[in-house]
Amino acid sequence: MAVPNQNVTPEPSRRTAIAELLRGIAPVADDLGALFAAAGYELALVGGPVRDALLRRPTKDVDLTTDATPERTLEIIRDWADAHWTIGIDFGTVGLRKNGVELEITTYRSESYDPKSRKPEVSYGTSLVEDLRRRDFAVNAMASRLPGHEFVDPFGGLTDLQRKVLRTPGRPEDSFGDDPLRMMRAARFASQLGFTVAPDAVRAMKDMAARIEIVSAERVRDELSKLICGRYPRQGLALLVETGLAAHVLPELPRLRLEIDEHHRHKDVYEHSLIVLEQAIAQEAGSGDETGGGGPDLVLRLAALLHDIGKPRTRRFEPGGRVSFHHHEVVGAKMTRKRLTALRYPKDVVTDVSRLVELHLRFHGYGTGEWTDSAVRRYVRDAGPLLPRLHKLTRADCTTRNRRKAERLRRTYDDLEVRIERLAQEEELAALRPELDGNEIQKILGITPGPLVGRAYKFLLDLRLDRGIIGKDAAADELRRWAAAEGIGAPDRPAGEEGE
Repeated sequence: MAVPNQNVTPEPSRRTAIAELLRGIAPVADDLGALFAAAGYELALVGGPVRDALLRRPTKDVDLTTDATPERTLEIIRDWADAHWTIGIDFGTVGLRKNGVELEITTYRSESYDPKSRKPEVSYGTSLVEDLRRRDFAVNAMASRLPGHEFVDPFGGLTDLQRKVLRTPGRPEDSFGDDPLRMMRAARFASQLGFTVAPDAVRAMKDMAARIEIVSAERVRDELSKLICGRYPRQGLALLVETGLAAHVLPELPRLRLEIDEHHRHKDVYEHSLIVLEQAIAQEAGSGDETGGGGPDLVLRLAALLHDIGKPRTRRFEPGGRVSFHHHEVVGAKMTRKRLTALRYPKDVVTDVSRLVELHLRFHGYGTGEWTDSAVRRYVRDAGPLLPRLHKLTRADCTTRNRRKAERLRRTYDDLEVRIERLAQEEELAALRPELDGNEIQKILGITPGPLVGRAYKFLLDLRLDRGIIGKDAAADELRRWAAAEGIGAPDRPAGEEGE
């Protein structure tokens, strides 16, 4: 079902919409169009910018297309542009900057994949209509010629915008065969725009899902990230699961659809995970903290989606019809790390998401507030800089329909946050360091750098977590007592040498 309230520009106003889009870059775009026309070539604004202009959505990209070859494009713009670059020239793209405006110009082209290749083969064309025909969806196969702003829509993209549907310009089997990543893009656009995918395209996605395996992990990752950070990620994720694409790119997601029978009742983990994702997203707006300042937070969203992926592996049927998932957070953290690494996510993203998955159950040991101050300190230390995200994930993980239970959980977590804030104000909790540093430890114990210093430091850190700030003198006394109990500093042991 399409998402309502998309403000598609009526057909009579499309020139106005394109003109408004170009307002910020004209006369640069029109001057460039005139430059190409004088050289005997076509130039048109194409694809996403045109679509977004008609949807009244902001766009960051200015994509142009031409029948000039990349080499000829360079000749035309070399003396006119303030700067240019050729990083994408192997795929027919030349970038340039003029008066602070950045544009990319791509030669009319077609792309196709050999059945065993991960890289597309590019061939150049001479027709704007044929260039539009090779694009992924009709809503992205519209153009505006420059400098006259003639609207070009040979495949009914404007109608599809009004119907809120994603349809390929030609046969979906041909389109997805040329570039299997387009199947992921269908799910991504469903997430970003709230559009449905045409039934024939869905059928083709089901039949061709395995073809996604020839696409590089990096390209799949980028589409998945854009999908998860879209406005309607549930819609895109559901399409991945329905078509079987998820079984190839994120197989842990469809595996969450555990069988539930009348004797062993537990939550639908798949549905629960999607709800947690939506509830986590609801907490992003206006957050104003380091987790994203109110915008899409990829780390939080991935953690929300994957927080329970360890449940299928840890499910056990207990007496009385109960079902348990013991240590699913630990198993899930390992699975998360493995999957995100396979998708080539950056190391910091992999580390942060897997750590949130590992910690997401920690709050439930809080009960009704029985934690000691020591336990609260450890909670903060273990979360580290992820604490704001952990707060959001923990709150999002409450999907019970029992209002009384939900309210009790909310109040309990409110209490925990108040205690964290109070301790932070009293003790500079975020630092969580021992009161004695390594040099002071060595001086007090009369030892040299080595493993003993690390053991002593850990003892003092545990002391700090258990008792808070007790002062350097008291910490030194405790350190000496610990050292005596450990046999450190005995006359027959040289300083710095650890006993058996």
